[in-house]
Amino acid sequence: MDISFSPIGFYASPQKFRFETPRQGAFSTSGGVIELVDDQRIIDACRDLSGVERIWVIFCFHLNENWKPFVRPPVAPEHGKISTFATRAPYRPNPIGLSCVKLERVEGRKLFIAQSDLLDGTPVLDIKPYIPEVDAFHDARVAWRDALTASTFAVSFTDLAIKKSDFLRTIGGPDLENFAQVQLSLDPLNADRKRVASDGAGGYLIGCRTWQIAFVCKNRQITVTDILSHYTAAELADAQDRYGDKDLHRAFVGKFGK
Repeated sequence: MDISFSPIGFYASPQKFRFETPRQGAFSTSGGVIELVDDQRIIDACRDLSGVERIWVIFCFHLNENWKPFVRPPVAPEHGKISTFATRAPYRPNPIGLSCVKLERVEGRKLFIAQSDLLDGTPVLDIKPYIPEVDAFHDARVAWRDALTASTFAVSFTDLAIKKSDFLRTIGGPDLENFAQVQLSLDPLNADRKRVASDGAGGYLIGCRTWQIAFVCKNRQITVTDILSHYTAAELADAQDRYGDKDLHRAFVGKFGK
């Protein structure tokens, strides 16, 4: 049996690439707008959202194809995979996602949301209110995640790293603070899964697209010390812009230097 759905709207935000999505929307500092389709019934269906603080957004993983029964989520055992239905991995038999986001306000056909893990262009299929007394089960267990608690690394940031990360977000760049939290909290030095390498001076560098994050690792404590542009001066002077982000790097280097 084939089932088809028509989007009730589409999400718009500066986050366009998969690496920009937070581990969960609750960890995100970004937001955007769900713009509903021009259908009066859809608009009327939002009438009583005023005063609803959080909503469930059911959406489609529109950038994904194919799936596997076992995956390695960002937080996973060091040597092993988890079955897909025991995770929130985006590659699924039916590419349906579920995210609980903060609803800031409704303006006509536009729903302004925060703490979102959706990407720009995401088709929205449905919206439901989050109701704490029936949606929250604080004692519920996820056994494989509970077993990982002792294996996680604490991740902290120097003032310089925070300053650079905050600036990058304000000019529309990726959320490298969130990226570091996700990538470095578990198995941070695994070069087989991550673009991580020694910096030759006792620290490490991990790549995030065209950026690099410098960090040190000691006693299961990660300290992010710096954020760097991975472009050389010659590359920034070149007009070719494969990833469409050189203006971000130029602004970043102009403020902080290479």
